[in-house]
Amino acid sequence: MNIVVIGLGSMGRRRIRLIKQYNDSYKIIGVDLNNERRIASEYEFGIETIDSLEEAIKNHKLDCAIICTSPLSHGKLINLCLKNNLHVFTELNLVTDGYDENIQLAEEKDRVLFLSSTFLHRAEIKQINKLVKIQDERLNYTYHIGQYLPDWHPWENYKDFFVGDKRTNGCREIFAIELPWLIEVFGNIKDLVVRKSKISSLNIDYDDNYMIILEHDSGHKGMLVVDIVSRKAVRNLEVFGENLYLSWDGSAEGLKMMDIAKRKEENILLYEKVDQLDQYSKFVVENAYYDEIVSFFEVISNNIEPIYDFEKDKIILDLIDRIEA
Repeated sequence: MNIVVIGLGSMGRRRIRLIKQYNDSYKIIGVDLNNERRIASEYEFGIETIDSLEEAIKNHKLDCAIICTSPLSHGKLINLCLKNNLHVFTELNLVTDGYDENIQLAEEKDRVLFLSSTFLHRAEIKQINKLVKIQDERLNYTYHIGQYLPDWHPWENYKDFFVGDKRTNGCREIFAIELPWLIEVFGNIKDLVVRKSKISSLNIDYDDNYMIILEHDSGHKGMLVVDIVSRKAVRNLEVFGENLYLSWDGSAEGLKMMDIAKRKEENILLYEKVDQLDQYSKFVVENAYYDEIVSFFEVISNNIEPIYDFEKDKIILDLIDRIEA
């Protein structure tokens, strides 16, 4: 299989590493306008790189594309790849630009249009979903996700990548990561109350913190707190009811459940081996990113239904628009 990876920043390099881990015989072509990124990728992975997607399509018999550029560029890149009969894997889009056209085009071309939703592949989320679904009672949860925006990419200014743009802002990205799994676990959102503001001195033109009360169709309720001002990177979840208490700190080893009979919290260990990189926080578990790659290729080869798609994402992005408004 011949694959073009478009965008050789941190996500593009991650995807290349994981594709090679999955099947080292696949040929990978890297595309990026930045010469330093191309040189670094050639050195690290031994791949060919080029500065033009059009040239890559013209000069190589490609089967699929992995799109890892900034979100506002995705719509046009997806369209170009589909028109050239490539299966497409794309990172989070954060906006619905070109969605309807690209969904229709993928159907006409009989190509896979696969959208990343990494947390749906996390073992901890799957276990939380299992434990919540077997409960007969209604549950509440509190969930805080926060990290100071300049710490997201310490190697570059936050104004120089997509979180500095109001349309693809940092809080919006957190919502796009978290809401798909919260809805999968607790049910569709029936009602919400939003409180938001800007409390930091960050050079941004959007709100930097949100407190949201969510009511789900299932009867479950949640308090969701999202911010880009917390100087400690946090992901703290508590799920509680009369017969269930779960907590999760976002790490691979951090899922706990209360043994009610013993009145003691016990860790739920889900991984034989945790794949993590030194440059990322404990919240970033490579296993889920790998599982996404596996799922993409299985959708192509076995025609299985992906667990997330553009139709579901349209609903999520509409919900985020509502929260931001």
